[in-house]
Amino acid sequence: MKKLLFLIICLFALLIGTYPIIYVFVDHKNTFLNSKSSEVLGNIVWKSAFFAHIIFGGISLFIGWRQFGPKFRHMHLNLHRIIGKVYVMSVIISSIAGIYIGFYANGNAVSATGFIFLGLIWLITTLTAVAQIRKGHILNHQQLMTYSFACAFAAVTLRLWYPLLVKITEDPSFSYMIVAWLCWVPNLIVANFINKKMQNITSPKNG
Repeated sequence: MKKLLFLIICLFALLIGTYPIIYVFVDHKNTFLNSKSSEVLGNIVWKSAFFAHIIFGGISLFIGWRQFGPKFRHMHLNLHRIIGKVYVMSVIISSIAGIYIGFYANGNAVSATGFIFLGLIWLITTLTAVAQIRKGHILNHQQLMTYSFACAFAAVTLRLWYPLLVKITEDPSFSYMIVAWLCWVPNLIVANFINKKMQNITSPKNG
């Protein structure tokens, strides 16, 4: 069951990681951009931030899952480090861009705050994870990267939750306000559960 869940996560990460490619082949009126006002679309800073967010967010999602296999880490440590550096740089760019475009989020201040908080937590957990590994604190690094990837995986859970919420509420605006939080808060709760299990496994047994 554990391997099956990991496989499902990997497949979703790979699938949504390639999502930005649709903007090359699909008319923008049939994408998320169609929901934005002409004023926002005319803002070159916003548009640059949007594409930076989805492109580098896609990269982080596409490669991030590979870092969590202990066998892979032990057998390919140098590759693990290379992927890690690419992941971190992608997160820095995508999260900062995401924080910026969060201020222009559809809906109201509730949805905007949700996405801004997501970007901040994603950036902070990733940079702190880097600081921890430089100090040699491997477990702390692994746990923080679990939180980081949980934030990256919000791109997947958003696309799973949103159509379901729209179907239930029949209100796209209200659904978007909810999904701005629902796409990442449960992810972090799951990451916390995983980290607690990891802590129990690595902690020395009493007695």
